[in-house]
Order: sequence, then structure tokens, then C-alpha cells
Amino acid sequence: NNIVSLQCLSSCVMVWCGPVMRDPDSRAGAKLIRLPRWLTSEHPFPWLFPASAMLIVFGLYPVLYSLWLSMFKRNPATRIETFRPSWNWSKVFADDRVIDAVSVTLTYTLIALTIQLVLGLAIALLLDSDRKGFGLLRSLMILPLVVPPAVTGMMFLLMYDGSFGVISHMLYGLGLLSPSTPILAGGTSALWGVIIADVWQWTPFMVLIMLAGLRALPKDPFEAAAIDGATDMQAFFRLTLPMMSKIIALAVLIRGIDLFRIYDYIKVMTDSGPGTATETLTAYAGTIYFKNADFPYASTVALFTLILVVIIANLFIKIFKVRF
Repeated sequence: NNIVSLQCLSSCVMVWCGPVMRDPDSRAGAKLIRLPRWLTSEHPFPWLFPASAMLIVFGLYPVLYSLWLSMFKRNPATRIETFRPSWNWSKVFADDRVIDAVSVTLTYTLIALTIQLVLGLAIALLLDSDRKGFGLLRSLMILPLVVPPAVTGMMFLLMYDGSFGVISHMLYGLGLLSPSTPILAGGTSALWGVIIADVWQWTPFMVLIMLAGLRALPKDPFEAAAIDGATDMQAFFRLTLPMMSKIIALAVLIRGIDLFRIYDYIKVMTDSGPGTATETLTAYAGTIYFKNADFPYASTVALFTLILVVIIANLFIKIFKVRF
């Protein structure tokens, strides 16, 4: 069937491209099927062009447009913009809310990333088995990933509700929470509430990466360690972790970048509250854009976030020598 399908595909390409390939089975005699030069070229540009075009349209153009907007000073009341290239950037470094947002963003990223990394590696070690039923468990692990982040935020918002929320009532029963102080009403508890929602949804992503790395490890070193009498803990710290270091570093880099630009959970669950206790950089940029209508300053804060991410990511790559 595969051979027949390939022959049919080849025939379609020959007919579509018009008369340089010879068709020996043609009853009318030998025909020349002329393929376009780009289709037979070994140059990579024709094959890279679609992806490059999408990257330029959806990646590079918004950054350049944001950079252009950041050079203007806007009066939201009169909607008049004047060309002042340094106005918004000087405002960013003097804005206390930007400093607070950087602190919240870094705290959120470090806590969530640490929990997801530890849980992801632990669960991957538990699921690294070929016994019956483990394949189904590995399949079920990806279910939280298909839920949109906004839906996840709304789901946890309902479970945190002080009147009928499941998680709130469990904490009330354990004496860990008072009905007078809902989870999302306090600054620290609200941030932890958002982190828990993020951990629930994205820990399976870390599990998949760690599990793929564990499955790719060679078996010979572990067999030699078992013959030498090494315990499971010794094999984990002296063999598994060193050989998984590059995979772990790559997973941390990917999730760290994603966590740094967190927006969905914050917007749905707390809207940066109470006060500005859960306001991250992207949440602050959204507030400036949608509520204050100060588009140039919002673009500047977004670019400032991008610059921070690029700097931190490159430092991480240099320190841990991540290779792609």
C-alpha cells in the first residue's frame, strides 16, 4: 500500500509540475516531465522560506512595532502622541511598580520552576517502567496540557472560592485556613494559589521531558553499578543525575522562559490583586495597555520584559553550557 501511495504521489507531482523526468510507461512515447528548479534544488532557502516568513510576520514584526511605539509619549486623555525616544525608558527605570513586578515575576518563576522540576523528575522515575498499565498512566499525564490556561485558572478560582470551593473547605477542615481569609484574598496566599494552578497544568510537561531522557539513558552503566553493589540512591546521584544534566538544563530553560511571561492565570484568578501582590511584568503591561490606554509605555514594559528574558536565558545557557 505504501509503494502504491508513493507511486500515486509521484504521478501527481509529475502531472502538476508540467513537462525534466522521463515517463517510460507512457503509451505515447517517452515524455519529459519538467520540475521547477526550486523543487530539485539542494539550496535550503526554498524549504526554510515558509517558516522564516511566519517567524518574521508573527515574531519579528511585533517586536519592531513595539520598539517603534516605545519611542512616543502618549497623553491618554487627549490621545496625542509626541516623538520622545527616551521618555518611556526613563519612566520604566523610575517606576516602582516595574520594580515590584520584577520581584513578583522572579519569585513566581523560581518557586513554580523548582516545584515542577522536582515533581516532574520524581513522577518520571515512578513511571519509567514497562509493566502493565504504566503506558496508560503516561498517556493520562498529558491531559492537563490540553486544557487552556484560562480555563485552568477559572477552574482553580472556583475551587478556591470561600463559599463552595473544594480546596478551601479542605483547608478549613484541616485548620490551615480561616473562612474570614480566602486563599486569593491575601498577598502571599494568592501568589501560592496561582502557582499551584500552574504546577498542576505544567508538571506533566516536565514529566514528559524527563521520561524521554530517562528512556534514552544507556543501560550498561546501571548494570555495572548493580554488579558493584551500588544502591538505588547511589545510582541516581552518581549516574542518573549527571547523565540527565543536559536534559534537565534544557527543560529548565524552556519552562523558565514560559513562566517569566505568565499572564493567563494572573488575569483570570487575581487580576494582579490583592493590590499588586500578584502583578507580574506581563500583567502590568496588560494593565497599562487595556486600562490606561498608554500603548507606548505598555510596549516599553513588554520590551523590557523581553530584554530581561534574553539576558537571563543567555546567562543560563553560558553557565550550564546548554547545547541545542
